[in-house]
Amino acid sequence: MRRIIIEEPVSRIAVWSRRVAVFALAVAAIAAAIGHLPNAEPRATLSVFAAALVLAGAAMLMAVAGLATIWRLGRGGAGQAVAAFLMGAGLLAFPLWLAVAALRLPPISDVSTDLVEPPTFSRSARAQAARAGTTRPEPTADMREAQRRFYPGIEPIVLDVEPEDAFKLVLKAAQAMRWRIVEETRPGGRSGVGHIDAVDRTLFLGLPDDIAIRLRPLVGQTRVDIRSASRVGRHDLGKNAARLRAFAEELLTQAEAR
Repeated sequence: MRRIIIEEPVSRIAVWSRRVAVFALAVAAIAAAIGHLPNAEPRATLSVFAAALVLAGAAMLMAVAGLATIWRLGRGGAGQAVAAFLMGAGLLAFPLWLAVAALRLPPISDVSTDLVEPPTFSRSARAQAARAGTTRPEPTADMREAQRRFYPGIEPIVLDVEPEDAFKLVLKAAQAMRWRIVEETRPGGRSGVGHIDAVDRTLFLGLPDDIAIRLRPLVGQTRVDIRSASRVGRHDLGKNAARLRAFAEELLTQAEAR
């Protein structure tokens, strides 16, 4: 006797919710890949990532609709709907976390170890090209005051070495941080000041941040000041202050290892 197997009807919207969620993740991956290209345009990266977020939200709504259909009509596909909802929620969790961080951190995007006279960014053709032609304005009084209140531990770094040796240590530390060195000027001349311009990128979307390092000679010592500024957005979510702290630790590690 032949057995007749009747397949359980599956909710089409549940199936499509999972497909849309997978597509959203793929679009987010494309945004990250675009952001890490050498000459990537930050606006293009953010636009593609925004599209991924819209798709993630749509997948979640479709998953809820699919689960409602499954509950009402007894159809299959609950697993696909749940998977779609979790994938969409996972993708949307990133901007949600950023929003929460923005509420508890100061709305600044430029942090420096010297608030009186922050290191300046080079205006040479090479440096301007590396910054896509942008010229960073000086931090406003409000931004400097916000840094004083929220990041009191951001201070100049004083090394007990001569400027030339300090310059080598700073370069090693910057390379250990995987920053792209744009321009470097060794200490010397009348002022004895050294300077380094660099670019760092955020981990996920590869958004560029500009870095300026200044070395000033003291008696038997060298003062190192560093400035980190986000090229995109008015709120850095604390990443510039974190970058300066990480650099200070790396530089002191390099100095101790000499």
